[in-house]
Parts: sequence; structure tokens; C-alpha cells
Amino acid sequence: MRVGRKPGGVTHRMLVLAITGLMLTGCATPKPDWASRVGAYTFDQTVLELGPPDKQAQLEDGTRVAEWLTRRGQVLSHPAMGYYGYQPWGFFPPAYPPYVEFYTPDYWLRLTFSADGTLRGWKRFAK
Repeated sequence: MRVGRKPGGVTHRMLVLAITGLMLTGCATPKPDWASRVGAYTFDQTVLELGPPDKQAQLEDGTRVAEWLTRRGQVLSHPAMGYYGYQPWGFFPPAYPPYVEFYTPDYWLRLTFSADGTLRGWKRFAK
């Protein structure tokens, strides 16, 4: 007869919890602090870090406005709960559940660079 702990014991749960916590913290990447980079960061450094911008425009005074897509929006569908529609034989739930769709927006980062290429301003927005 073997004497030992069951897989569902306290020690096993603590080990699983610790491994899960380490995996979640290892996947977190810190967001850059764009406010501290104003005046000291260049367009070339930004392209090296984020890749080429998704959109950019050069203004007459030499100012460059560039936008990067930071997170793509999603379509989420969820079955509608509590829906009872009129059927020819009375009020009954439909044969298939109706779905409700939710849309999340795209998230963008807009950086403005002066004519000499240094970062002048930044803004995060959704559209």
C-alpha cells in the first residue's frame, strides 16, 4: 500500500497555483512610457521598436504624424438569455437560441514627430 498525497491535495494545488502565477507574470510586457520619451525619442527608434507605422502623414511644416495599431478589435457573440418570442403555437423559446454580437474597437497609438524627427506628442485612442 502506497502512502502519499493525493493529486488533489493542498500541496498539489499550491504547486499548480505557483506555476500558473509564474507563467502569467512571465507573459506580461510593460507598456512604454511615452510621456517620458517626448523630446528624447526619434522616429527611427520608434520604427525599430514598433515596426513601420500603419498610417503616416507628413505636414507642410515637416511634422510627421504616424499611427500604429496596438490591438485589433473583435466581434464577440453570446447567446441571448431569457428570449421568448411569439411562435404560431404560443409563447415558447425559439428552436435555436438567438445570438447577440458585441464589437470591441481597434486601439491605436498616434505619435507626432517634429521636423527634426524627435517625438513631440502622443495619444492613445480607439476607433
